[in-house]
Amino acid sequence: MNIVDLGDVRLHYRVDGDLDGAPVVFANSLGTDLRLWDQVLPLLPSGLKIIRYDKRGHGLSSLPPGPYKMGQLVTDVEKLMDHLGVADALFVGLSIGGMIAQGIAVKRPDLVRAVVLSNTGAKIGTKDMWDDRVAAVKASGIEPMADAVMERWFSPAFRASPELEAWRNMLVRQPAEGYAGCSAAISGTDFYTPTSGLRIPALGIAGDVDGSTPPDLVRETIDLIPGSKFEIIRGTGHLPCVEAPERYAEILTAFIKGTGHV
Repeated sequence: MNIVDLGDVRLHYRVDGDLDGAPVVFANSLGTDLRLWDQVLPLLPSGLKIIRYDKRGHGLSSLPPGPYKMGQLVTDVEKLMDHLGVADALFVGLSIGGMIAQGIAVKRPDLVRAVVLSNTGAKIGTKDMWDDRVAAVKASGIEPMADAVMERWFSPAFRASPELEAWRNMLVRQPAEGYAGCSAAISGTDFYTPTSGLRIPALGIAGDVDGSTPPDLVRETIDLIPGSKFEIIRGTGHLPCVEAPERYAEILTAFIKGTGHV
């Protein structure tokens, strides 16, 4: 286990693969930890230095008092990458992780040479929607909304499988304050203007039955970046890296190789 003290937060992170390889940073979704990528990583090409972390208030990272701002989440990974001496990385972000990806790519172009925006948007939902969710989590915790979240995250076929329980457990075992804090960060974020200024290789990935960030939202966001690519993974919801890891890895590998990252 690796923990780095960044001042106001201590982040848990992992480095796998080739320690001298081309860096790829993964940022996961709201309500999950770095295990989100477990099924994809073994399917990626060799020669990659793979960096994962738990954002503040999630997984094994510390739980600073909320609410959080998106700028804090971006600064957290910026400091982590600086700590690890990582530059010119390919950055893969899913959901809130995709917002973090947009933020770090704009703020520190020296750190990010290509970006994957998976199941995300330049703006996700409305302030009122997120404010209501924050209030509900603070009042009653995550458990009462867990089944509704599973419906947005996964296809009907996956929800009928035994594996669903593991992901539901992961969600409800995240700290409620961390979930609420990151929800507040999403509530206040609109990256349409800054993301439209990016001029780096970019790939959007969507699940066709995603109830959180529908394909049209992902396409609208990735289309802000000239020359970007877009892929839909059929039969998957908000976490296609869980439901279709082979297809996800195939798409990601093609992008990694196509950008000359390996």
